[in-house]
Amino acid sequence: MSEDLNQDEIPANSEEKLHNITSLDGLYENWFLDYASYVILDRAVPHINDGLKPVQRRILHSLKEMDDGRFNKAANVIGNTMKYHPHGDASIGDAMVQIGQKNLLIDCQGNWGDPVTGDSAAAPRYIEARLSKFALEVVFNPDTTDWQASYDGRNREPITLPVKFPLLLAQGADGIAVGLATKIMPHNFIELIDASIEVLKGNLPNLMPDFPTGGMADASAYNDGQRGGKVRIRAKIEERDKKTLAITEIPFSTTTGGLMESIVAANEKGKIKIKKIEDNTSSSVEIVVHLAPGISPDVTIDALYAFTDCEVSISPNTCVIQHDKPRFMSVNDMLTESTHYTRQLLKMELEIRLKELMEKIFFSSLLKIFIQEGMYKHPDYETSSNFEMVLEVLNRLFEPFFPMFYRAILPEDYKKLIDKPMSSITRFDVKKTDEQIKGLEAEIKEVKHHLKHLTDYTIAWFLKLKEKYGKGRERKTELRTFDKVEAAQVALANAKLYVNRVDGFIGAGLKKDEFVTDCSDIDEIIVFREDGRCLITKVQDKVFVGKEIIHVAVFKKNDERTVYNMIYKDGQSGVSYVKRFSVVGVTRDKEYDLTKGTKGTRVLYFSANPNGEAEIVNVQLKPHSKLKKLQFDEDFAALTIKGRGSMGNIITKYPVKKILLKSKGISTLAGRKIWYDDILKRLNADGRGKYLGEFDGDDKILTVLSNGIYELTSFDLNNHFDDKMIVIEKYDPARIFSVIHIDGKSKNYMVKRFVFENLAIGKQVSIISDENGSKLVMISRAAQPIVKVQQLKGKEQTPETLELDLSALIDVKGMKAMGNRLSQHPIKSVDLMAEIEAEEEAVIPAEADTTAGEKEEVEATIEETKDIEVEKREIKIAEPNHSSEQDKKPADQLTESPKKPTEPQPKKIDFEITNPDDIDIDDTGQLGLF
Repeated sequence: MSEDLNQDEIPANSEEKLHNITSLDGLYENWFLDYASYVILDRAVPHINDGLKPVQRRILHSLKEMDDGRFNKAANVIGNTMKYHPHGDASIGDAMVQIGQKNLLIDCQGNWGDPVTGDSAAAPRYIEARLSKFALEVVFNPDTTDWQASYDGRNREPITLPVKFPLLLAQGADGIAVGLATKIMPHNFIELIDASIEVLKGNLPNLMPDFPTGGMADASAYNDGQRGGKVRIRAKIEERDKKTLAITEIPFSTTTGGLMESIVAANEKGKIKIKKIEDNTSSSVEIVVHLAPGISPDVTIDALYAFTDCEVSISPNTCVIQHDKPRFMSVNDMLTESTHYTRQLLKMELEIRLKELMEKIFFSSLLKIFIQEGMYKHPDYETSSNFEMVLEVLNRLFEPFFPMFYRAILPEDYKKLIDKPMSSITRFDVKKTDEQIKGLEAEIKEVKHHLKHLTDYTIAWFLKLKEKYGKGRERKTELRTFDKVEAAQVALANAKLYVNRVDGFIGAGLKKDEFVTDCSDIDEIIVFREDGRCLITKVQDKVFVGKEIIHVAVFKKNDERTVYNMIYKDGQSGVSYVKRFSVVGVTRDKEYDLTKGTKGTRVLYFSANPNGEAEIVNVQLKPHSKLKKLQFDEDFAALTIKGRGSMGNIITKYPVKKILLKSKGISTLAGRKIWYDDILKRLNADGRGKYLGEFDGDDKILTVLSNGIYELTSFDLNNHFDDKMIVIEKYDPARIFSVIHIDGKSKNYMVKRFVFENLAIGKQVSIISDENGSKLVMISRAAQPIVKVQQLKGKEQTPETLELDLSALIDVKGMKAMGNRLSQHPIKSVDLMAEIEAEEEAVIPAEADTTAGEKEEVEATIEETKDIEVEKREIKIAEPNHSSEQDKKPADQLTESPKKPTEPQPKKIDFEITNPDDIDIDDTGQLGLF
């Protein structure tokens, strides 16, 4: 109200009107809450009972209303739905297309678009729809539906549909309301039915999502679909050859077009390097990625997961409407609620059916008595002038029969009786009626049995759905556990690193200065300075890291194999120290002192060794009166590798003139121990999965696929392995393998023994025939593989079982040989029964410091011998030899020497083992007997 308003202008009743004014903040609060409640309950969030949002429910109700078995134009369905949904045709059309694309409730005809490619549907006037048989059977039942008036009061619509299936979990849902959102993942049709059956049996379900686009999913952090959970989804990428990758399945929520755009963007940014990309998608996804020359396909696959939409992460948030309120609950709780709701609906349907059957028997019996007793010819009945008199006469006539009816006879029943035409009364067949009543009684008995055993009836209902509609709805998404792809490990070297040692600058923009190495723009760089300090920083265009730089390199986090050898002079005492150390984990842009930290400290010698090499240096001292020897050699192999903060060992207290490299060193580290994780399908050095052995130098890994293709690969941890792989182990060129295969040309079972040829890494060769129909049946690395063969003999094809030792059937031949025929008779099946390894002479080391790992291997070997009958064995026991200098060193300073130590002479002891359980190993790893 204006402050300039004169008092004379205020109406007399103004005080009364001021009391009726509502403040704007109150109106806003009330209206906002009303709006928020409306959006949550009537727009964005599905109801737990039927799993539908209001617009979806109205579309299905409209389709049911129009259903005549034929297709209806989508435009007509949209128009009819507008009677119930007051939000325009566009929202109805979009919702209808989304329902149709899920291929469950609506049969579609015409171009309904493709969620995989992102293609939109044709206009509603061009496409048609009708309810699917599944929807007609599962979704609708007017007798069990709760109804309400439509928004204009002219029609009635269902509050919720009586859906007898966990529809919400099958289709999934997402929506954004006011103050909350919902995102429910789709699940597998068959698995939902199986889980519902388990719920009815009293077991707890454990649902995992299944996406219509396929791909691979890591749902280890799914958290039952609740807030805080996460699902990582990857495209399925296969290596066609060393220059071509093919994406055959894409992650849920992406499209082929969007995925290709992300790949092109990553290529433009230098994260990956490809030559071209093609989209060959038709009925199935096929995106072909052609790699640039010299680019590793395995690293590119990891880079696609790291830098493109080939891997996406989705956070579920299961929010539903229950009892007119939003509720957050797990998918397993939702399934339990849906299962019990289905059971209740089936109970209601049985009760309705029971009542219908009782009513049919009631009226059939009523009519039978009415006709058999001749009530329609009774004088009082024929002379009755009005309905009241008829009721009185019929009540009197039926009174003796009242006890046989399950309920009282109502006036409506009499009216229905007397409305029967005389023609139907005169043609009444008592025998037929008795048969009908007998059939109805049998059905009533069956319905009552179902009600009494309602859980079993509900289980049978779900099994019927599975049998009827489950075909072709198998799981599409492969559930796997993913390893985390480190972007820095797979990033393409798209930058060059330079250094200005004098001024103390490094960076990718110092192109006039000293070139260091190729790197990526997300790499970290480690810098060592002459003052004995080091730091790690990100790759930048130009950054100051301190003057007097002595070493710059790309930093590999958690790299324990890179060892730094250093000699430095302490600035305070003048004493020189020597040390070997690794830099594993540090804080970025923080300086670390590798010396005692005194002023004036200087590094005299420094080397970086990527595989733990230990060189020999010649240390020359300045002349001094107390010195008789002015130079000596220092072997870094004699030093223990410690942490970066160690002070080091004193090498000399006298001034050093200079230090010269005398000889380059060899690696002092053992071979790298590699495992294969069958869950992740990746190699690792962390002890997960199957141990493959120690790898060094040119060692290779042998892999054999189920189709008979073998390949030798490196032991690079970035390698990918095919899901069809059946053999993976360290390649041994002397290892003999036995193979049974079917020759596609002759259809015979063939057996052969051979060693795998030492191929070039990446080359693939088949060990079976190239003829169509050829098949790898069995492969064994054992010295004596025993197989059970079922063959059919004679004209009558009499089954016969043989046990064959493959090592006795055929000698070792070439890998390309076809082999010998396994049997002259038709073979029904071949099963591997046992694999007996060749007995080797065990050499037990006598050193007291046998490692735990070696002891475990010996114990495992002894444990295996318990399954084999041992009669007599010769075992060599090495006698201890402490003559070498290395044996006198502490255990923590033992390293591999470049020179091969003298082999201990074995002493032969003959003894007989009658019971393998008597074999034991003492604390030192020695073999002994109780």
